[in-house]
Amino acid sequence: MVPLVSLWMPIVLSAIIVFVVSWIIHMFLGYHKNDLRQVPRQDEVQAALRPFAIPPGDYMLPRAATMKDMGSPEFAAKMKEGPVAILTVVPNGPMSMGASLVLWFVYALLVGLFAGYVAAHALPVGAPYRAVFRFVGAVAFAGYSLALLQNSIWYKRDWAVTCKSMFDGLVYALLTAGTFGWLWPR
Repeated sequence: MVPLVSLWMPIVLSAIIVFVVSWIIHMFLGYHKNDLRQVPRQDEVQAALRPFAIPPGDYMLPRAATMKDMGSPEFAAKMKEGPVAILTVVPNGPMSMGASLVLWFVYALLVGLFAGYVAAHALPVGAPYRAVFRFVGAVAFAGYSLALLQNSIWYKRDWAVTCKSMFDGLVYALLTAGTFGWLWPR
């Protein structure tokens, strides 16, 4: 067993690498540029919603008050008439990336920490590169990608968007695994 504290360097370095590569993916490769589509007649939709002053949060439209109400003819009619939407409202004002970038880096550290924890309990000091790569890569892929499937299963997110994000997670997992394999204690 490897002490987790001895893995601080691959945990931090893999988070830095993932952070930089994710920036490159989103700023230069462009395959995520159409993940979120524009609502038709967005100015009119935005003007129509503005008077409601909907606070930031996640919403379902229509949403039944109880499970019993979901079976009512009135609710069925609302679902049929539409629109049916899952809506995330964010605070008004300019988009600020600072907090999100900090949280993304902390998340990358957390994935590296869990991947390192599993590998540290499964592998000895001096473990071969491929063994470290396999353990860390599997856990990192789970951390970066598998939960994304829920968004398409339950919230009807476009499967192509989910698959692109899972591909990103595979890239991040491979980079994390390579970093740990390279810096595993000898």
